[in-house]
Amino acid sequence: MPLIALTGGIAAGKSTVAARFRELGAHVISADELVRFVQRGGSPTLNAIRERFGVGVIDSNGELDRAALGRLIFDDGIARADLEALVHPAIGTEFRARVADIQIQEPDAIIIYDIPLLVETRRATEFDGVIVLACDPEVRHDRLVAIRGLSSDEAWARINSQATEAARAEVADWLIDSSGSIDDTIAQTDAVWHEIASRYRD
Repeated sequence: MPLIALTGGIAAGKSTVAARFRELGAHVISADELVRFVQRGGSPTLNAIRERFGVGVIDSNGELDRAALGRLIFDDGIARADLEALVHPAIGTEFRARVADIQIQEPDAIIIYDIPLLVETRRATEFDGVIVLACDPEVRHDRLVAIRGLSSDEAWARINSQATEAARAEVADWLIDSSGSIDDTIAQTDAVWHEIASRYRD
């Protein structure tokens, strides 16, 4: 059962590509969704976050206030490391549980793990292959401003806090250029899926 990583910079189009892979038959696990799950209200992880960062990071519904937490850790390496030490073990446990469930249900499944910070966390070697979305930083900047409503400075700060396009390309087994239209990106995604399915299912 192959485990393939999908990565790319912010606003590169990972959600679009992941959704297409799911339509084509892949089992897609999202790192971002795992983070939200392990930090849900009442979870041991959220309780630990509250103890470390204070009640100011919890909203009125007892859920994590991500914006408040983000402000605390964005420019504080120690705080960010503390958060990762609380969250990453829980994510790993949940990820392994979901992989095991998929394997029981479909032993020949192809699992794609949508993991934005693959390069930053130096995890590329943990997977059977890596799909990288390559997208011009200027295009990603414009998407962040137009679609997500960030200021230009905020957009560049997000982009520059992540790995470079070159660093991601170095770990790629398959490269999808997502700088163009959605149709073009989907066509490339289909071609990559055909190659992966041919390799692991024929």
